[in-house]
Amino acid sequence: MAYNDEQCELVQLARERQARDLIELPKLGYTYDQAAADRICNFFERNLYHSKGEWSGSLFMLEPWQKLDILGPAFGWKDPNGLRRFKIVYMELPRKNGKSTLYAGIGNYMFIADREPGAEVYSVATKADQAKIVHDEAVRMVKQSPTLSNLVTVYRNNMNIVETASKFEPLGADSSTLDGLNTHCALIDELHAHKKRLLYDVILTSTGARRQSLIASITTAGFDRNSICYELRDYSEKLLHRIIEDESFFCYISTIDEGDDWTDPKSWAKANPNLNISIKQEYLENQVKRALQSNSYENTFKRLHLNIWTQQDVRWLRMDSWDKCGKAFNEEQLKGKECFMGLDLSTTTDITAAALVFPGGGGSIKTLYKFWIPENRIKDKSEKDRVPYEEWVSKGLIKTTPGDSTDYDFIRADLNETAKIYNIKEIAIDRWNASQLMTQLDGDGFTVVPFGQGYASLSSPSKELEVAVLNERLEHGGHPVMRWMASNVAIEMDAAGNIKPSKKISNQRIDGVVSLIMALGRYSVHKSDDSIYSKRGLITF
Repeated sequence: MAYNDEQCELVQLARERQARDLIELPKLGYTYDQAAADRICNFFERNLYHSKGEWSGSLFMLEPWQKLDILGPAFGWKDPNGLRRFKIVYMELPRKNGKSTLYAGIGNYMFIADREPGAEVYSVATKADQAKIVHDEAVRMVKQSPTLSNLVTVYRNNMNIVETASKFEPLGADSSTLDGLNTHCALIDELHAHKKRLLYDVILTSTGARRQSLIASITTAGFDRNSICYELRDYSEKLLHRIIEDESFFCYISTIDEGDDWTDPKSWAKANPNLNISIKQEYLENQVKRALQSNSYENTFKRLHLNIWTQQDVRWLRMDSWDKCGKAFNEEQLKGKECFMGLDLSTTTDITAAALVFPGGGGSIKTLYKFWIPENRIKDKSEKDRVPYEEWVSKGLIKTTPGDSTDYDFIRADLNETAKIYNIKEIAIDRWNASQLMTQLDGDGFTVVPFGQGYASLSSPSKELEVAVLNERLEHGGHPVMRWMASNVAIEMDAAGNIKPSKKISNQRIDGVVSLIMALGRYSVHKSDDSIYSKRGLITF
């Protein structure tokens, strides 16, 4: 398949990122070092040999996508200090696209040719046997190369270079040697199989003493949306869609696009960059025939060969539709206008969110948003969630409450100030753990309505929000925090087709969306009541 053939949206976005970076990042002190990009590609093509299949014994000649989409960008970019820009790499490829071979080559480069004294390189997996797959391939490459075999000493489960005190070993989560690592490079294989994030975090924290460490994960799609793998997949998509920025994170995801026919060979080509090279179309044709005859195998085929995360829905709100609702409007015109508020209280250390819904003409709905976070938690949460809370606070998009935990008195005072600007007809609030604040707000003169978090309360306004977004009737002004939260939402559905946003399966914070749905719920009740009374002639204007 030619390099310029049609690719999936995420690959196209990755290529657009590289093209954009070549223009914009030099202004910030970053440089693209073509010699560094060529160096790793030359290391592959002059020193590494295939050890299996039809190319066994031949030099590893890289495909254009491997050079231009992965190795070149990942190793060519330098940060303002002249060190490698990318510290974390996340890659998703379907099976039989040469993942293990590519990673074995990267491991050998980092071990032998990256000029890092005492380099510790590890092939990492949930089990030692799985970790040995990449390592064993790397060993075979070394043994077949006259140049490398003279440099490297090979033992069982260990390669080392005495002159540089460097080593390359397999490492499983079941290993007893996780303490004391000083990792230069970790190659994490089949990350989707990691049920817990412990091993990933151990590796991450073991790189602190290195100048330009690299943690590179490669995987097929999985199905556990609460895993570290899906966390990185979700983060990668947000990065490629420019919802967040992270100059140290590289990602490449090859899959099919929403709406593509999974039985169509054109879709197979989108997902499999090595089609008819390491994976043959005839093989995929046979697998599709099997999937069409077996419901249980259909999901397996989609996950392993098209890189589709199966089972639960990933996205609820399409971001292209959401963005079309983001035109700016004059907030001054909303002063004194009637509105409905939804208030989603956080735990003591998380984000509290409020949404204000202003009914407009022609069924349009203008919305404003308020967010609060404990002042002393901003830095920790920025690092943990990998989102720019500090930047959002500095821009006034999020307010801070004093101390380490949410100050509900501060929020109450802020709401009272807000009520001086807008005519808040009702505040819908999740009744759980909110009785004191509800009582206080009621005493302040607000009409406070308890709002359940089950299907009965959330389904109708959730569907209304979905329709409003698709029909571009929602006006949200492009609020960055709200855009991030909207991109996080996953939903649950019951047997009757009722839906609700789920904090349990959503990958990150969705509090703003929940507050918006509650506000819409109360607005819908009043809209319905007004319509009934108007039809009966009981209300005149």
